[in-house]
Amino acid sequence: MSEIVAFIGVGNMGSPMAENLIKAGKKVCVFDVSKEMLDKARERKFDIADSFENLLSRSPNIVITMLPAGKNSKKVYLGENGIINKVSKDCLLIDCSTIDIKTSVELGTKAKEKGIKMIDAPVSGGVMGAKNASLTFLVGGSREAFDSAKPILEIMGKNIFHAGDTGCGNGAKICNNMALGISMIGASEALMLAKRLNIDIKKVHEIMKNASGNSWPISVYPPLPGLKEGVPSNNKYRPGFSAGMMSKDLKLAIECAEEVKANTPLGSTANTIYDEFCKEGNSNKDFSAISKVVGGNAWDYEIDD
Repeated sequence: MSEIVAFIGVGNMGSPMAENLIKAGKKVCVFDVSKEMLDKARERKFDIADSFENLLSRSPNIVITMLPAGKNSKKVYLGENGIINKVSKDCLLIDCSTIDIKTSVELGTKAKEKGIKMIDAPVSGGVMGAKNASLTFLVGGSREAFDSAKPILEIMGKNIFHAGDTGCGNGAKICNNMALGISMIGASEALMLAKRLNIDIKKVHEIMKNASGNSWPISVYPPLPGLKEGVPSNNKYRPGFSAGMMSKDLKLAIECAEEVKANTPLGSTANTIYDEFCKEGNSNKDFSAISKVVGGNAWDYEIDD
């Protein structure tokens, strides 16, 4: 009998991840609470469960979740009819959601008490990475659970890292995205300053890519249009990774910093900037659209409505 993968949460990230598993020959059944997402999954000809209970009744060997927040993961895994109470001990649980460390540890601990292997495996790479099966997985959990999950993760991603025990995957993701949020603002400020100084933006961009000012937002994901094909800034900032998701991750980072009394002044500033940007109605824009805020009227370009 072939291995059954239950995939819960087929939104912008989950859908292409599930599709890559199907392309690799895996038997995948999906479910989402959003009718819109299920309709899109139906258009892709996915095998769809008509309910959460029906999905789990298929006795999956692996369950993968890609959900918006810790409260969603907690409900799906720990509810009365939740995953941990319904699957067999041989089922591998993989939560790819980016959530708070406390909840991640709670889920992993409850699974362990039931004798079930579970990892937290948030991803980096955005929608483009999900579509291209080039995601980076940051994994927390036992070495045994990590080794069991690695073959399935390698179908969806290129870089698979074991960050440590349960919760460390989400901890590493939160640290990474705090740095990303800060560096995106820095890249935007530098390029906008060049514009105000009447220096050719394309030349400054090329210089920065080859100098000490280089960063992922400069070389891979520039925040201004006309610098690189295939990135959101060249598509009216339709999201690969939304400002709302970045704001959520920055809030998680600041909460963690407060808990362990870490000093993160730039992280706190980035959190404030993205929070205000989202409150102004930009949650569904790509996070690189933050360049519009730091640039004022220095650059005339469109943001998708």
